[in-house]
Amino acid sequence: MINTIIFDFGDIFINLDKKATIDGLKNLGLKEWNEDLDQLNFQFEKGHISREEFLAGFQKQLPNASLDEILKAWNAILADFPLYRLEFLQELSKKYRLFLLSNTDSIHIDTFKETVGPTFYKAFCECFDKVYFSFEMGMRKPDTEIYRTLLNNHALQASETLFVDDKKENTDAAQTLGIQVWNLQVGKEDITDLLSKNIL
Repeated sequence: MINTIIFDFGDIFINLDKKATIDGLKNLGLKEWNEDLDQLNFQFEKGHISREEFLAGFQKQLPNASLDEILKAWNAILADFPLYRLEFLQELSKKYRLFLLSNTDSIHIDTFKETVGPTFYKAFCECFDKVYFSFEMGMRKPDTEIYRTLLNNHALQASETLFVDDKKENTDAAQTLGIQVWNLQVGKEDITDLLSKNIL
């Protein structure tokens, strides 16, 4: 019997346009996304480097780009957050304990808050018992440590907990701890399909 649901954020609630960021960076002179940028992103998502260090890492590879141009390209990934998903979440929060667990960074969250405004952001956060961002936790999915932390912090039973994420590596890792999972297929499924999935 599921009594708790842990949700990812990107492409679950807010739509992402990953191509927009890659295109934006290529327009600034990046030939292709590479291992160095992967590591830079992981370190920033874990909160191990500052916003300034992160942007400086990009400027090394994009010497002709300004910080504002890099920021604009980085934030281009953030698309819309349909109101119907918030309304769905608000209804769900009346029946289940809900948590948010997102691999993200301070730039994206600050931009999201600014874009949707304080009222929407507050309404979104109020749906959850607690909101967990990787950059505040110092760890990121799919490391099992991040799931254990959440389970332990709130005395959750893995078998009674559902985790929803669009990345299979993340749901696979959660599943090894006995957590129930739904690997949502972006573009084919929507979070509002949850009640028709016979998972809960």
